[in-house]
Amino acid sequence: MLFRQFVDDDLGCASYLIGDSATGEAFVVDPAYAIEQYLEAAEADGVRIVRVLETHTHADHVSGHGRFALEHGVPVSVHAVADPAFPYEPLEDEQILRAGSVAVRVLHTPGHRPEHCAFVVAERLVLTGDSLFVGDAARPDLAVDAREGAEGLFHSLQRLTQLPDAYDVYPGHVAGSLCGAAMSPARSTTIGAEKRANVALSFGNVQEFITTSAVVSTPRPPTTARVVELNRGPFVGAPTPLDRVREIGEATVLDVRPAAAHAAGHVHGAFNVPVSASSFATRAGFILDPEERIVLHAGDDDEAQRAARGLRSVGFLELAGYVTDVDATASSRPVELEELERLLEEGSVQVLDVREKSERDEGYIPGSLHIPYRLLRETGTDGLDRTKPVVTICETGTRASIAASVLAAAGLDARPVLDGGLESWRGQTVSFRRCGST
Repeated sequence: MLFRQFVDDDLGCASYLIGDSATGEAFVVDPAYAIEQYLEAAEADGVRIVRVLETHTHADHVSGHGRFALEHGVPVSVHAVADPAFPYEPLEDEQILRAGSVAVRVLHTPGHRPEHCAFVVAERLVLTGDSLFVGDAARPDLAVDAREGAEGLFHSLQRLTQLPDAYDVYPGHVAGSLCGAAMSPARSTTIGAEKRANVALSFGNVQEFITTSAVVSTPRPPTTARVVELNRGPFVGAPTPLDRVREIGEATVLDVRPAAAHAAGHVHGAFNVPVSASSFATRAGFILDPEERIVLHAGDDDEAQRAARGLRSVGFLELAGYVTDVDATASSRPVELEELERLLEEGSVQVLDVREKSERDEGYIPGSLHIPYRLLRETGTDGLDRTKPVVTICETGTRASIAASVLAAAGLDARPVLDGGLESWRGQTVSFRRCGST
């Protein structure tokens, strides 16, 4: 049996190539939009991809099933409840498909989405998609009411635990994805290990599970609806090439260079989301509007192309181009933590905590304001004093740079804390425990 796992570390998504090296046939499961990686692996292994299997209609990344169908004539299989607008072969519960001699058994496991399926491969491992993760379970609120989704998910998880303990588990997501809250960075596990340690499997009854799992605090990316529409709709073909442009014109500039480079000099009004930092595509998706004309500002050609791949993965398919050598006359002045203590004592700045609510509850700087970075473009300068500099702070620096760039584009004097953040802050902090938390 041929088995390969592919992980997009930026999005926390996993996809798979499974097949029979003797007969030369293989399936690809939950492919990313960038399908070149699977084609190269198949060629290296001497197999031909003959089918795409989708566990469900993905909400966090654009699938590559359209490219496989349009460019290579590969059929796509998904459960009929997905009701896609493209030609497909429906999956059914307990159906057996074969890639050569390798049997793939379909398990209908609704919850994350009504059409969700898991795949038991060769009766030795299971691809759980967005149902059972390592250390967690999927969020139930992306397609139906959270309580309804949670009830379906509970029963699907119970069904998966009926598989033999020795079966290996390969999930559709690892840490870094917004499809779960407490996922492990481990890329595989076993049914037995999850039964012993996974909190999501510890609930004794469905109501207890629903009460806990239906309360979803993980933010929903604004790209979700668009990505679902793309993945359910007519096949999406290959992207248009990303070309260098001479003039930016009337465009939103996304500066994908490191935060320090952006601070030293950038295009006036540019947003800074470093492609070298974690969760680039997800964070950019919170800031950008897919309908606007977007030009990338990169340090070199490779950085621009990496950013484009990330943006396409979350539905930004029409990018206007990129620049590397451009008039970058605007700048910002980062603030060191020691300097921030002095500025607070003087009362000369306002501090904006741009982390999530759950992070802030663990400890925040007294007197600081709170707006998560992902909401700043929508909220603008509401609640901020335009006569005082705004110092943005997060946990380590990246989100502070994003936030400062958004505020600077709105006309504020915004200064990010880049080297460190609340995790390195030695001054006074206040913690907060919300009613009902433990």
